[in-house]
Amino acid sequence: MTAYNAETAIAHLNQTEDLSLRYYAAWWLGKFRITDSAAMTALLNALEDEADRSPDGGYPLRRNAARALGKLGNPQAVPSLIENLNCSDYYVREASAQALEEIGDSRAISPLLALLEGGVEAAKPMPGKPHLVQPYEAVIEALGSLGATIAIAQIQPFLDHPVEKVQFAAARALYQLTKEEKYGMRLVEGLKAEKLPLRRSALMDLGATDYLDAGSAIAQTPAENSLKLIALKGLLENHLQHQDQPLSPEAVQLLTLMDSLL
Repeated sequence: MTAYNAETAIAHLNQTEDLSLRYYAAWWLGKFRITDSAAMTALLNALEDEADRSPDGGYPLRRNAARALGKLGNPQAVPSLIENLNCSDYYVREASAQALEEIGDSRAISPLLALLEGGVEAAKPMPGKPHLVQPYEAVIEALGSLGATIAIAQIQPFLDHPVEKVQFAAARALYQLTKEEKYGMRLVEGLKAEKLPLRRSALMDLGATDYLDAGSAIAQTPAENSLKLIALKGLLENHLQHQDQPLSPEAVQLLTLMDSLL
């Protein structure tokens, strides 16, 4: 059997007859970070796909294409991803916001901010759907990662959103944008949540920051060691990005905590 490769994936993505092959090809190109121009062109074309529709009107191929483009990190994808922030499919909007966060291009800030219009009052569940009217968690996290200080006032009210994961996203973003300890402590409190999925969410949000004071609390969280290691590794990497000197005592402590979890 011939091994699956980039040429095969691109060929599958460019055809329209077998939708399952196209869906897999988009995933594969992102998974293995195939960055050549032919792959980019095929994925960008997939963001405009109309053939692959789910029974509820969603666009499964577009979702996978957006996720793949985020992994590739090419700014060439930014305009198309921004356009898909207006897609009728919630999950395409979510995947596009996450991809724009990964790419890290400031052109995405204004379009992402537009999805927060109406504030918490408008951030309600979509009737008949298992999600809110917009992917607020992904949008807020993207704005934090993009350094969008212009968004601080719009994000702050989401600390009081009824959905706790949205609250965590707001605390994460606000810590990234302000470095104020109260927002880091909000996430540390999230590590004490009764439900495991919420503790996992708080772990991942802390791992996206450089709030080093959270290290011990992360290590003691009732959750999987693998997730705690990911969070601690994120803290360390984010801390080291801003250091041009040997390891600080705080960084050494994080390494010690990570070693204790292995």
